[in-house]
Amino acid sequence: MSALKVERDGRVLRVTLARPERRNAFDAALIAELADAFADVGDAHAVVLSGEGPSFCAGADVEWQRSSIDLSYDENVEDAMRLYRMLETIDSCPAPVVCCVHGFALGGGSGLVACADIAVAWPDAVFGFSEVRLGIIPAVISPFVLPRIGAAARRYFLTGERFDALTALRIGLVQEVSEDAGETAEALVEDILAGGPVAVREAKRLIRERPKGIDTAQIAAARRTSAEGQDGLRAFLERHSPGWVEAPKG
Repeated sequence: MSALKVERDGRVLRVTLARPERRNAFDAALIAELADAFADVGDAHAVVLSGEGPSFCAGADVEWQRSSIDLSYDENVEDAMRLYRMLETIDSCPAPVVCCVHGFALGGGSGLVACADIAVAWPDAVFGFSEVRLGIIPAVISPFVLPRIGAAARRYFLTGERFDALTALRIGLVQEVSEDAGETAEALVEDILAGGPVAVREAKRLIRERPKGIDTAQIAAARRTSAEGQDGLRAFLERHSPGWVEAPKG
């Protein structure tokens, strides 16, 4: 049985963690399925990541953790790298990723949140990097979490304490807290869909690569002279919708 649901909804790809009986905790199968889902999102204009059941993702599955006790050092490296590559695949997904978080998002679950471009949390969401309380550390998720929360890691990585959605907002792990996070996430997706699909992907690449000098001018010129850029600029000047905007239904 699949641990993940992947559905295409028009221009949006919806990826849902589907192990509600295990609070969507990571095991080898879920890690592999997530890596496969984000490795090829096709021409999706946006991806929505969420979880079924009472929690978004409660971190590592207990049985998966138990099996790691008997692994050798090299086997542990290989096991950890599968998690790293999955997170890297989500972090580098060419399409914008919007994450909707409820319930627990602990350890690797908080790492998953950090890989999204925009994370929206329900007020009941609970976050934490509790690895030190197990005698281990959040090493694999750290390259994705540290750019998000910066100096706050000096507290939350060291204490292993859990924290609420408003704290997650304050330290930058999530970008919105909403009484209806699902509706807020959908509104953000609509904002993404209002942009040129190539431009949005290129804007995401711009953020990752951070070009300077002449490179920025060349990128700007390439977009202005592209078919999509020409369409968007003319639509703005002539006061009509560009070609990528869907006509209102009904």
